[in-house]
Amino acid sequence: MTVRRTTAFSAAGLVLTRDLRLAVRRPSQLIQPLAFFAVVALLFPLGYTPELGKLRAIAPGVLWVGALLASMLALESLFREDASDGTLEQFVVCGQPLVALMAAKTLAHWLLTGLPLTLMAPVLGIALGVPVEAMPGILFSLLLGTVTLSLIGAVGAGLTLGVRRGGVLLSLLTLPLAVPVLVFGARATELAISGESLMGPLYLLGALAVLGITLAPLAAAAAVRIGLE
Repeated sequence: MTVRRTTAFSAAGLVLTRDLRLAVRRPSQLIQPLAFFAVVALLFPLGYTPELGKLRAIAPGVLWVGALLASMLALESLFREDASDGTLEQFVVCGQPLVALMAAKTLAHWLLTGLPLTLMAPVLGIALGVPVEAMPGILFSLLLGTVTLSLIGAVGAGLTLGVRRGGVLLSLLTLPLAVPVLVFGARATELAISGESLMGPLYLLGALAVLGITLAPLAAAAAVRIGLE
């Protein structure tokens, strides 16, 4: 039993390392979500108003909607490239738990997309008039929220694996599931900006993250099996 666990973790580590190395060779895929996030956030001072007081009021929605849309840019290619070159079939027949391998690929997506978006949010928040004192709360809420978004996206990417040009369908599947994350995350950011306690929304974001970590790899593995048939 111990040997099997060690082997599963080793296989997941190899998948994670492989995905990170492939991403480093294609930096455009890393830069695209960050550039999109920056453009979305910085367009509001130009198109709405440069007044910091008004920008601060809409900053929670701007940051969270921008992060949600930016994280979805890399979802369509999460499994599709591995399916086209036969890698996913090898994952299925290699004898290792497919759940662990899907969890590793989801972790790679978060490290390459969700974590950079989280670290970039304070810079964009300053441009929207967010006080520096609110940054720790915003960072922590985005940290929990982007983890859940990556997990939800992995399930959607698996379900649309067999669909050609399934980007629109992927958005239609994942956006409704991401609404609770968006609502609680924006509320936590709003409370952080106003200087109030944000523990309530953070607890809910944490509960969603734990639920996603528990169920999403299982659902993604099942969806990939169905998509490959």
